[in-house]
Amino acid sequence: MKKIFITAILFAVGFTSFSQNLRYQDLGVLFSQDDANGTARFTAMSGAFGALGGDVSAININPAGLSVFNYSMFTGTFNSRSQDITASFGDAAFNDRRTLITNNESLNLSQAGAVLVFDSAFSKQWSKFAIGFNYRITQDFSGSFSAGGNEAVTRFDSSPRDEYIYNFTEGQFFDNTYGGEISELNFAFSALHQQRLHIGLGLNFYDLNFTQQSVLTELNSDVDFNILDVELFQDNITTGTGFSANAGFIYKANQAFRFGVSYQTPTWYTEIIQDSNYNQDSNVDIGETTFFPGNGESFSEFNDFQLISYRLRTPSKLTGSAAFVFGKNGLLSLDYINRNYSGIRLSNGVFTNENQFYQQNLRNTHSYNVGTEWRFDNFSIRGGYNYEQSPFINTSLTNNTISNFSDIEGYSFGAGYNFGNFKVDFAFTDNNRTAAYNFYPGLTVNPASLNIDNRVFTATVSLSL
Repeated sequence: MKKIFITAILFAVGFTSFSQNLRYQDLGVLFSQDDANGTARFTAMSGAFGALGGDVSAININPAGLSVFNYSMFTGTFNSRSQDITASFGDAAFNDRRTLITNNESLNLSQAGAVLVFDSAFSKQWSKFAIGFNYRITQDFSGSFSAGGNEAVTRFDSSPRDEYIYNFTEGQFFDNTYGGEISELNFAFSALHQQRLHIGLGLNFYDLNFTQQSVLTELNSDVDFNILDVELFQDNITTGTGFSANAGFIYKANQAFRFGVSYQTPTWYTEIIQDSNYNQDSNVDIGETTFFPGNGESFSEFNDFQLISYRLRTPSKLTGSAAFVFGKNGLLSLDYINRNYSGIRLSNGVFTNENQFYQQNLRNTHSYNVGTEWRFDNFSIRGGYNYEQSPFINTSLTNNTISNFSDIEGYSFGAGYNFGNFKVDFAFTDNNRTAAYNFYPGLTVNPASLNIDNRVFTATVSLSL
């Protein structure tokens, strides 16, 4: 245990030097995000189900919605994600600012769940109760991007095998690949009181798997045109488990209007294990460095992988919801979500600087989801809009972070058909954001500018039990 603790201290210090894999500050924010995956009906309405219920994916928002179901049901969902990342990097003054576009594709079983509904024969006050479970992919990390250009920076301006100074450069290139996911399993209970008040409680369990591999390449030379090209490879494998709880209510004021409030506790990751090839004892070469001299054979310097253990607490979430129901014809729903990102905390090590960063640079965020559905006999059409505020107070990069991102804005639409005991639903969502990635932290270098467009097609099959 002492060895792990000392290693964690060195690891935190090492991250203040040069590295382009995500730092602790970045990982804390990354692991706090939510892709809002769910059934096709849920995603087509941008997840605005806090006051509606009646969808198993709404367990994560407000478990009180389980007792809105009139009968037991099972659902399973696949989604197909297409992501375009446009990366611009380089100094326009050198006429070497380049734009590269990377497309990422993935296919997932993104959701599976069931709800069991029971009519109460023991109390007229509590006429119905329900239990449910739901599995979903909270975050899909799979993806990559490439950036390249010339910012006139030479981080590797020397070689261990000669005395030349390679302070001229033809460019820098960066390849970054992510993998893994955060999956979530929800268990919840809900009951209906006097045909008006739905209340619910839920427990949520998380499984975290994240990988990142990055390669930074520099094409450098000296005043006599001697060449030294260098590649820095970094690898990070992170796993962990966590849990949270949520509770809420939905009140049916009348046939046309209902409202709800729910709260989800922070997610506590009791142990995160991180295995990486960063070298905490070096301020320059962190990772696996390969040198390609112009007048000799290539050679590499390797660093051993080191195992780090720490804990993470992600933000709590408060949701206020309202819904208007127009008989059997349609509905309109609105959710407001507040997340306390400044409450992110790292522990089980020395993380004073990181936790100060969260307190000073992150904020409570405001998010809005709006959804609507209209029914024509057995056929339904749906649409939605969502807006999520960036957790960063200042979206410009600091020396304490490698990446940040802007507000997220998106839209959704979909349709479904009810065959009786069998339903099929489809949805399409599109959201966009801009981001910055600094693969030269600690140096005065403009970051790569990213434009990220996510398009997701979702299909759900539902069976009445």
